[in-house]
Amino acid sequence: MAVHELEPRPAITPPADPVEALVRRHQRGLWRYLRQLGAAADVAEDLLQETFLVALRKRLEDRGATAVGAFLRRTARHLHLRRCRAEGRREQRLAELADRAWQAECCGDDGEAWLRALAACVGKLDERSRRAVERWYGPEGDDRGHLAAELGLRPNGLKTLLQRARATLRQCLTRSFGDGS
Repeated sequence: MAVHELEPRPAITPPADPVEALVRRHQRGLWRYLRQLGAAADVAEDLLQETFLVALRKRLEDRGATAVGAFLRRTARHLHLRRCRAEGRREQRLAELADRAWQAECCGDDGEAWLRALAACVGKLDERSRRAVERWYGPEGDDRGHLAAELGLRPNGLKTLLQRARATLRQCLTRSFGDGS
């Protein structure tokens, strides 16, 4: 699955100042965290910028990476929930569960091990299921009717195939990481 195509690209040149270093160190993991909380990619980009602005006002550059990362996640979560409330959505419980899962499975490496495990699990799916998952969740995000026709299914058949594939992936990831509780 081409997850890396959805994420902000890290810059290649070394950081010139501590603020740039702060952003580079935490950008990718924080973006992934916001996506796990349920933020759409474009919303995650906006929240990422807002979060770093708060951090810069607090002058966090001198604290350790672990403390800064925790502060950034708390701030991003707060901003995400505030945006959800403003839109009339109630997602606090979902965000709490997502945060707990992130702390248990992804915090140490910004989700790299989880993504590798997910890619391995997707690779174990049968051809049709793998193709459906990659096309449905990939950068293009195919239309259900179009993808169903391409796979020789009806739209409801594609929905069922994706539900079964997600269940299989969930089981595979559970075997890799445990239940996270």
